[in-house]
Amino acid sequence: MEILTQQHGDVHPTSYIVEPTHNHTCTFILLHGLGSTGEKFGLELLDTGRLSDGRKLTEIFPGARFIFPTAKKRRSSALQRVLITQWFDIASLDDLSYKGESQVDGLSDSAIHLSDILTQETEVVGSKNIILGGISHGCAMSLFLLLCLEHPLGGFIGISGWLPFQKDLEEIMQDGDGVGDDIFEPDEEPVEQSPILKVVEFIRELLAMEIDDISLTNTSLSTPVFVGHGEADEKVKYILGQDINRTLKLLGMNVTWKLYPGQGHWYKIPEEIDDILSFLQTDVGLSITSNSRSN
Repeated sequence: MEILTQQHGDVHPTSYIVEPTHNHTCTFILLHGLGSTGEKFGLELLDTGRLSDGRKLTEIFPGARFIFPTAKKRRSSALQRVLITQWFDIASLDDLSYKGESQVDGLSDSAIHLSDILTQETEVVGSKNIILGGISHGCAMSLFLLLCLEHPLGGFIGISGWLPFQKDLEEIMQDGDGVGDDIFEPDEEPVEQSPILKVVEFIRELLAMEIDDISLTNTSLSTPVFVGHGEADEKVKYILGQDINRTLKLLGMNVTWKLYPGQGHWYKIPEEIDDILSFLQTDVGLSITSNSRSN
């Protein structure tokens, strides 16, 4: 199966997909890192991402469809304008928040494409049976996408990544005084505004998505989240993973944060895979045997 989506006049690359070997009950949508592809990341993860007992993810979840989208090739500001697969542009590899405005076009374009994939899978298994996530640059993209959704997913898995506009989001949370800004309406009571909803509104506006009737009931903030990071990561410092943990908890989200001593910029085998499985069982409710959500 191939998913081909067309947006803004450009055709997005096809996704690498591994179909379930049993009845299709859940879908993983996992995004690759900077310069990689869905196929490269998918083949490696499904081969090397093993539990301590040696089992692969496809063996643990035979009812799962694994979708690995591929980003478009875009000019990289950080790499002398070379064409490279990336979900959004990065102006500096040393400061991933540098010139955040240059990230917006890619974030928006990729979010629309990935939202189409999410919609297709939701129609098949339901949003509560979809696990979204990614590694490094793919973690950043998928996490930003998660926060703009109008409904929760089954779960989110973030590996060795960061949260775009993280400082801006925390500033919105800290500056929120709970009262609307219009002080020239003496005949009306002040309108309470949740700082959490201001964050969601900020993200949706940034991605040029609809923001009508925004409320806590039409956000993704009840989605359980796993965030793992290597303490020895030189490419994406682990403090950025800690920032994800802190910011999402400020938003009231259920976050499982794991730091792996001695691990560089990749997932820790088998410890991190074991932890992800535990998260999927305990927080998401996926079953290894029946591959359906627990009642």
